[in-house]
Amino acid sequence: MGNVQLADVEVVLPDLFRALDLTGVFLNGVLGGMIARSKRFDAVGFGLLAIISALGGGMLRDTLLQAGPPVALTDPYYLGTALAGAGVAFVVRLGGKWWNRSFIIADALVLGCWAATGAAKTLSVGLGWLPAIMLGIITAVGGGMIRDVAVGQVPAVFGGNTLYATAALAAAAILVPIHRHGYEEWGMLAATVVGAGLCVLARWRRWRLPEHNDWSLTLSSSQVRRLMRNRRRGTDGRSST
Repeated sequence: MGNVQLADVEVVLPDLFRALDLTGVFLNGVLGGMIARSKRFDAVGFGLLAIISALGGGMLRDTLLQAGPPVALTDPYYLGTALAGAGVAFVVRLGGKWWNRSFIIADALVLGCWAATGAAKTLSVGLGWLPAIMLGIITAVGGGMIRDVAVGQVPAVFGGNTLYATAALAAAAILVPIHRHGYEEWGMLAATVVGAGLCVLARWRRWRLPEHNDWSLTLSSSQVRRLMRNRRRGTDGRSST
């Protein structure tokens, strides 16, 4: 009975991941449209930002892998779903507490799923674990990076925000060993849960990576004076000898 139930779950999982994949395309299409609204773009701007935001990471991954045309171009559901997200953002001004909370949870699940998908596709073409993790991260955050550059902003994943690329890294790293043992679907599930959990927890706890200034050495004026006195004493001592 247990084996039958596990087999049933393994049959359902690919459909679940595809649903998460298209959900992510829709949500990022909406997010691209929301940014276009804030910039007062026209309908063309809405559509292009939605496509870049929703499909840019996967298209970049597939181009780097050189394993055929990008899936976003061969499966009409992807472009259609991204444009549907742009249409929603064009018609409806989204916001508020419930939208923000729902978006955070859904976006976290999509992040984990996309990172796992990118890593799994990289392993499937025979590349190693390090390229798999790198392309897993690119799949998850690449579209947002390209979108931010397109509107003249520093990509959000470069710092100043709660953990996002780090959560994608964790998801991809979880997928690699499980996938190599032949359990691709379960690896996808574990990676999605880990990536989503870390992303939501980081939002809740406001975890951030340390910025460059956090590692800088700062001295008070009294400490500087003390160092200068010690240096002069050391110089005088060497001169006397």
